[in-house]
Amino acid sequence: MEIETHLEAVVRKIDPNNGEINRTAKRVAESFGEFFSGYNVDILKIAGALYDSSMEDLIILKDIHFESHCEHHLAPIVGTASVGYLPNGKIIGASKLARIVDCFAHRLQLQERMTIEIGEALELVLSPKGVGVYVEAEHFCISHRGVRKQGAQFVTRYFSGELKGPVRQEFLTTAQGK
Repeated sequence: MEIETHLEAVVRKIDPNNGEINRTAKRVAESFGEFFSGYNVDILKIAGALYDSSMEDLIILKDIHFESHCEHHLAPIVGTASVGYLPNGKIIGASKLARIVDCFAHRLQLQERMTIEIGEALELVLSPKGVGVYVEAEHFCISHRGVRKQGAQFVTRYFSGELKGPVRQEFLTTAQGK
């Protein structure tokens, strides 16, 4: 059975006499296509062209806003990601870093997994000396249901290569804005 058919059955139970709600299932199905569009994305195509560079210092794009949905409740996850890498002869455009974050955010997610996926994608695309990913987000399954803890921020981090060493603190200081 298609998702739209299931949704139609649900909304009819909510208010069977409301004619407007009959179109809700179609709208929800269309929005799910947008929310979960990251499953249809090829990371290598997103990355596009890489550029030769003699840059050796840490490159960071911070405070990349993202919206995702938890795989347990379909509740929104809203936050920011900061991603950085130590180049190894190649660099990537800043917008491509944001697109990589969006690719993984636009899937049903666990924040822990998303953080790792972003880091591993950067490693695959760039083969850098090291990667750092810092993700901070509010989970609506915590703030709007269950324990209802408004403002709680869930933080996950990923480090590889030389970012596991002394450069790690430089990345964290920048990512956290301190």
